[in-house]
Amino acid sequence: MKTTLELPDALFMEAKATAVRRRTTFKAIVEQALRRELAPAPELTNPDPEKFEVGPFGILSLKKSGDGLTAEQVQYLIDHQYDEEDARVIALAAGKS
Repeated sequence: MKTTLELPDALFMEAKATAVRRRTTFKAIVEQALRRELAPAPELTNPDPEKFEVGPFGILSLKKSGDGLTAEQVQYLIDHQYDEEDARVIALAAGKS
């Protein structure tokens, strides 16, 4: 089947250059990339089930630990994340170290 693709110039040039280096065609590069992108993802193995979990989309993530933070705790951390640094800057500006 024939189709038309609109690609950014830089991407097209990179793909053409890759095809030349690999001694193949632009068509073969595009076909191979599409096959690779559409292939089913390999099963992800969990290196440490105690620490990690595999999510619904096959993405490895850290398991949640503890009770977590409340919205109020998160807001407090956001509001006060620079308090110590601000105090140091104010002290330096006032000539104290």
